[in-house]
Amino acid sequence: MRIALVGAGRIGAFHAEVLARHADVDTLLITDADRPRASELADKLNATFAPDLAAAVEAGLDAVVIAAATTAHAGLVHQVADAGLPIFCEKPIALDLAATRSVLAHVQAAGVPLQVGFQRRFDPGHRAARAVLAEGSLGRVHTLRAVTSDPEPPRPDYIAHAGGQFRDLHIHDFDAIRFVTGREIDTIYAIGTNIGADFFAAAGDVDTTAAVLGLDDGSVAVVSGTRYNGAGYDVRLELSGTGGSLVIGLDERTPLRSAEPDVEWPAGPAYTGFFDRFEAAYQAELAAFLDYARGRIECPCSGADALAALQVSEAAERSRAERRPVRLAELE
Repeated sequence: MRIALVGAGRIGAFHAEVLARHADVDTLLITDADRPRASELADKLNATFAPDLAAAVEAGLDAVVIAAATTAHAGLVHQVADAGLPIFCEKPIALDLAATRSVLAHVQAAGVPLQVGFQRRFDPGHRAARAVLAEGSLGRVHTLRAVTSDPEPPRPDYIAHAGGQFRDLHIHDFDAIRFVTGREIDTIYAIGTNIGADFFAAAGDVDTTAAVLGLDDGSVAVVSGTRYNGAGYDVRLELSGTGGSLVIGLDERTPLRSAEPDVEWPAGPAYTGFFDRFEAAYQAELAAFLDYARGRIECPCSGADALAALQVSEAAERSRAERRPVRLAELE
């Protein structure tokens, strides 16, 4: 396959390495608004540098992977849809609902495949929990607890354009809850505070968050996170039911320590970031996209899934700003 990768930054470089190693990728073309950065990455991976997306399309492609800055996603998806090519786009498609719906309408009209990058759907723990929940051994799940915490903040210029912590960070938790449970979130009450750098407040953002979610089956989820988790990168999802409980993300590298005497587990080095924690999931995600682009499988993460997660994120931001519970129906 001939694949173009748009975006040679942090996540783009990681995707490029995965694609360059994949047996089904014969040619990898790399482009970025920062042309020297794209050229350097292409040289490193023995790939082909393309000055822009249009040049890559003209060279002949089978699919396009979009990992550029968030604010560029929508325009790039429109451009690839016009070219009639299968699309993988990192989350979110856009930072607002209207732009996201416009992109999805264009993609549908163009009849092109679109997969959105929510890598937790490909994480073994999330997939195992989904299977356990479906077979019924947990009984009726009444409570979920999700956490996503970074060990240190992203760059100030990233925060300025990320859309806020609920759209950037917790959108993964919202999608994971939908994926694992098969339920929809219908109500949210969210709060956020700042304990760290001034650039969060300057961007209208927060660095520490919590939210209570009501699901459509009456179960409750609690989501929390921060940009300042000194112990390491922490992503977990707990499910508690009438028949048992289960936790995703609890292993030898979970950044937790017990206060109880003589409890030494977990003992391994803590996860340092999302590449470290989800490397296998990212690889499986792109492998699935290549299969999806060739019509071998159904879409594993659709534009509709991305829209649903963004709706929850939008409701969370509105709840935080207005200090009240928000029903998702208000956003429709």
